[in-house]
Amino acid sequence: MKIKLPEILNDKLSKSINEAKLQFDKLVSKEGKGNDFLGWLDLPVECKGYLEEIKETAKEFSAGLDVVVVVGIGGSNLGAKAIYEGLKPKFEKPQLEILFAGNNLDEDYHYELVEYLNDKQFGIIVISKSGTTTEPAIAFRILREKLEKSAGKEKASQRIIAITDKEKGALRKLANEESYKTFVIPDDVGGRYSVLSPVGLVPLAVAGIDIEQLCKGASEMRKVLFEDKSDENVAFRYAAARNLLYEQGYKVELLVNYNTSLITFAEWWKQLFGESEGKEAKGLFPASANFTTDLHSLGQFIQEGSRILFETVISVGQTKHDLIIPADDDNTDGLNYIAGKKIDFVNKMAMQGTYLAHTSAGVPNIIIEIDKVDEYNFGGLIYFFELSCAISGYMLGVNPFDQPGVEAYKRNMFALLGKPGYEEEGEKLRERLNNS
Repeated sequence: MKIKLPEILNDKLSKSINEAKLQFDKLVSKEGKGNDFLGWLDLPVECKGYLEEIKETAKEFSAGLDVVVVVGIGGSNLGAKAIYEGLKPKFEKPQLEILFAGNNLDEDYHYELVEYLNDKQFGIIVISKSGTTTEPAIAFRILREKLEKSAGKEKASQRIIAITDKEKGALRKLANEESYKTFVIPDDVGGRYSVLSPVGLVPLAVAGIDIEQLCKGASEMRKVLFEDKSDENVAFRYAAARNLLYEQGYKVELLVNYNTSLITFAEWWKQLFGESEGKEAKGLFPASANFTTDLHSLGQFIQEGSRILFETVISVGQTKHDLIIPADDDNTDGLNYIAGKKIDFVNKMAMQGTYLAHTSAGVPNIIIEIDKVDEYNFGGLIYFFELSCAISGYMLGVNPFDQPGVEAYKRNMFALLGKPGYEEEGEKLRERLNNS
């Protein structure tokens, strides 16, 4: 992995990198805020201990199934979904279809999912530490009922994997009662940092993703980032650069890709940085764009709109396939000047042209280069962003491992739904809504 930073940061970069180094030392010595949630630091090493069990379980579990529904929300599904959707063939129907539920409260989505499963042999992977988070709990209740009715309760219990707390919680209790196969969410790993735990690895293994290569990429990235204490450490440089840009008044970081395989990865990245840094009235707003598609919508604003954002561009070196632009005798579309070129060559020229246009217009660009989109590079990219985010959060002066603001909407929702214990609060909220 390589990183290129905006030249406008050169004067202050060294000082900011030194601050990043100090915060890294605080992180690994467990002296910073949220130090009881640092188990993710060692997941690339520890995951080797349970890869075989996960692979064996995945093979047995998926046998005879047409579909597996992964039920979870936020960190419980975004990592696995990002990697799965980044690596699965775009137009080839897989032998085992992986679907996702419990990540929204859209009735039509879940109704159509249930209908789709009518003639399918399906299984469920439910991921929740407590088992009571509203969105996945509703989806799991509905899907479990359907599975038990179609397959019978005993067979259904063999088609459910629960990834949950080791000892407590509603899902753990149900899993014990129904004898589901279970994996543990580590107590010291928060959801958005959990991709390299069973939370991400189990559904990915079931989907046929090479989880050994994923962990290898993360492990080797960890080794590089921990051993390189120089100013060239890519995590130090990224954390330092984004904090400098924040101090200079930029409010939005736009994660940009030129490869559709990274679209869902950006959703995982947005949660990682949004929940980690968005607190105490601080933090960059994490947004994303897929170029060149979004150049035809957001491009105008980026080029000439208010100067509130900078771009972090993930540049991919190699494509999986070659597709050459053919020549045309009539040349009606005027494209013969690029005949014989790969589409990726045109894509790279679009990326370079966009870089020149946006930077000339005063939009700073951070460029992160990876070799290709595969399990190994996904593993490295995930660990790079996790470590960078933790360092960056400490530089910002916040606890990057909690998310107290997420509870506000939940409390209001419970009160409006009439959950026991929230009745008085619900009355006040309904009155407020009626008067608004």
